[in-house]
Amino acid sequence: MRLIMLDTETTGLSPLNGDRMVEIGAIEVLNRKVLSGDRHVFHHYINPERDIPAEVVRIHGIDNAKVKDAPKFRDIAQQFLDFIDGATLVIHNASFDLGFIMNELHLGGFADIRHMPVIDTLAFARKKHPHQKNNLDALCDRYNIERGHRELHGALLDSELLAEVYLAMTGGRQFSLGMDIPSLPASSFAQMPEQSRGRVEKAETATLMRRKSLSIPHEDAAAHQSMLDRIHKESGGQCIWKHAEAGASATCN
Repeated sequence: MRLIMLDTETTGLSPLNGDRMVEIGAIEVLNRKVLSGDRHVFHHYINPERDIPAEVVRIHGIDNAKVKDAPKFRDIAQQFLDFIDGATLVIHNASFDLGFIMNELHLGGFADIRHMPVIDTLAFARKKHPHQKNNLDALCDRYNIERGHRELHGALLDSELLAEVYLAMTGGRQFSLGMDIPSLPASSFAQMPEQSRGRVEKAETATLMRRKSLSIPHEDAAAHQSMLDRIHKESGGQCIWKHAEAGASATCN
């Protein structure tokens, strides 16, 4: 079984808010063996075409200067698609990384990967180790995987650690049939950008529609009307709120 361990670093938490990728790292695992060499590794820093917030730089150490001359994702997208072709993606918290990758592919006009098989190791870890911390650091500690060299988040380093964590959670490096975690299509974890926006907008609208109508005390309404009358008088009849009220009244009539 050919697996691609994958991780990304980004400018923030949501592509729907304009956040972009700044690094992508992926490593090939074949028949439970982590492969080495350039053709088995995909790694690029990426120019996100926007500023990287200081609070995010503190997490992964990638600032504007570091990616100023890096390729844009559309420049490497086809290489990425060729690298993952025919494999199963293994991602820790798949919905996060896939959301960014699918957004970038959409922006560049490339083929989507909604049908690609994906394994989410975070979901699996939560089932295997309920009520415990299951981030990558915690899993490395639980399975005695060395991570002392991980001072900051990094897509390639985290992909390497993820490979070790995945193998440890599924029985080690010894090949065994039926040992791997079942996969789901990428669309199970992340929607295409236009679908995601629609769901977010519907959720926001639904929240507004569920709000109870405001009830304004009579004395507050009277004080408000008195203030409008005063503004209207002192402005020589230029109070726009009074004009709005008159227009609304005429429409109702």
